Amino acid sequence: MNTAVDRPWSQYFCCMALGNREFVRKHPVATKRALRAILKGADICALEPERAARFVVDKGYTRYPGYTPRYDYTLQTLKELPYGKWREYDPADTIRFAALRLHEIGMIKSSPQKILAQGTDWRFLNELRKELKL
Repeated sequence: MNTAVDRPWSQYFCCMALGNREFVRKHPVATKRALRAILKGADICALEPERAARFVVDKGYTRYPGYTPRYDYTLQTLKELPYGKWREYDPADTIRFAALRLHEIGMIKSSPQKILAQGTDWRFLNELRKELKL
């Protein structure tokens, strides 16, 4: 199974950015800057995978042992992952999908509706979607 291409998983975000509620409330500018950096990084990976792969291999491996020294593997991975889909996917659908799966197997007790109502805030993402249009 490959969640990047196999349905239904491929129709949802594979990853989400989370923030501590109190930190986000106290530091909205820093929160938005961090999310902007993550989304710009995703755009670079989607639009310039060669550049991103070179950076990971050249900078990442020397700074953080354990990163791959293999440009070819890194480039293949970056080309296969749907980095550019963040503008298309609905994060609420992703939360709903994941919450349903987790609820079905008994890992969480809350309903997807309760999680969405009490645990999500899409303001920064919605603002950045408008700001970072290609």
